Amino acid sequence: MYQISQLFIYPIKALAGVAVEQSFVTQRGLRYDRRWMLVDSKNQFITQRNYPQLCLFRVTLNQYHFQVQYNNQSIEIPYEIDAGDLTAVQVWNDTVNAIIASSHINEFFSQQLNNACRLVFMPDSSIRHVDHNYVNGTHAVSFADGYPILLIGQESLGMINQKLTEAIDIRRFRPNIVFKGGCAHDEDHWGYFSIESVRMKGVKPCGRCLVVNIDHQSGIVSQEPLSTLSTYRKFNQKINFGQNVIALGEGQIAVGNKIILI
Repeated sequence: MYQISQLFIYPIKALAGVAVEQSFVTQRGLRYDRRWMLVDSKNQFITQRNYPQLCLFRVTLNQYHFQVQYNNQSIEIPYEIDAGDLTAVQVWNDTVNAIIASSHINEFFSQQLNNACRLVFMPDSSIRHVDHNYVNGTHAVSFADGYPILLIGQESLGMINQKLTEAIDIRRFRPNIVFKGGCAHDEDHWGYFSIESVRMKGVKPCGRCLVVNIDHQSGIVSQEPLSTLSTYRKFNQKINFGQNVIALGEGQIAVGNKIILI
């Protein structure tokens, strides 16, 4: 039996995630997940690849806003906004329209990163499609790298931790849904499945980059776990860990829910 053991959302792309007990699944992913993103002066997206310290920006949730804290400074940001100046921003090969955050929010991040940047929000009217090479139709995605949901099994983490000198936390891999049960990397082979009333589909294994080598407690970049993963999880020049997933419906899911393969 497969069962959800952890759920995470990442309100701002590249910042620390937040563990939640339940979440509403939308076509773009879990509600509030990666609807905000930092961009540089050229409106190119900013991630931990060029700013490893972003993993140290802690995020907490309250009723109306989420709070970002870094270097003993904090700021509150609304979950979503529906008005403001629009600008075209770049995330990988996609260009989408986004709403620019208030100036005091942009000043906060610019000061903390010591570089000019802005926070932008993806409104519902802005549509970014997943990669058509793997998914037919018009499935949408937020500012996530490529797909709405990332799924990882606890047994997969257990296997890599058995091979490492020092165990790592599942948060290093930035999943949305973590499940228990089965064997390591069972998720590689999942097609259609359901959680409560929500049907989902596994699209392709997730190719990992150097971001997983950033210690989310210190911001220090090392060689692991990517070096060890490359010894047994390298396929067609990609190091795979976790499964990219699309949602075929909407609905509430929660920690403890069973996952039913279809």
